[in-house]
Amino acid sequence: MGLEAETAAVGEDAVLGERIRGLRKRRKMTLAQLAESANLSTGYISQIERKLAYPSIPALVNIAKSLGVTVQWFFAGASPVPQEEHGYVVRQGNRLKIQYEHGIVDELVTPKMSLQVEMIYTRLPPGTESAESYTHAGDGVGFVISGELEIWVGERHFHLHEGDSCSYSSGEPHRYRNSGSRETIVVWAISPPSF
Repeated sequence: MGLEAETAAVGEDAVLGERIRGLRKRRKMTLAQLAESANLSTGYISQIERKLAYPSIPALVNIAKSLGVTVQWFFAGASPVPQEEHGYVVRQGNRLKIQYEHGIVDELVTPKMSLQVEMIYTRLPPGTESAESYTHAGDGVGFVISGELEIWVGERHFHLHEGDSCSYSSGEPHRYRNSGSRETIVVWAISPPSF
């Protein structure tokens, strides 16, 4: 696989590359070993680790699987959570985030490491997509808050609009795209937390 991500400078607050590098080193894996296990190029992973590129969603899923964690492990944020709210409340300004290629952003709206369900608030700029299909354990439900979303689950294709929802087994290959002219916002629920 080539350099799938946009090769744009990543903001100073981005920690995804640092988290991948740190976990890879703790697992005593070389870049080449991680690349082979994740079916990605060494150069691509190196660019992500050095904050020169954002991964695609399927690429991060493959990296997470290869490192023995879920994508949830990579969500990061800088704002402290008041002790009385820890594990119960996620304030809008305190959502943990991951940014992917082409400006797609996932925000975790449930407390990290929730035991039964995780909810993710996704923003997709016009014309963006999750790239190739990917899988993970559990079941998924998506609710389109605004915009429109095309979703493929296995061989099935659905075109959703504001207020529509879908449900599927996350073990089936799935991908999605914002084919509209404005930002799409989707809330995903995944149970058990496996993304």
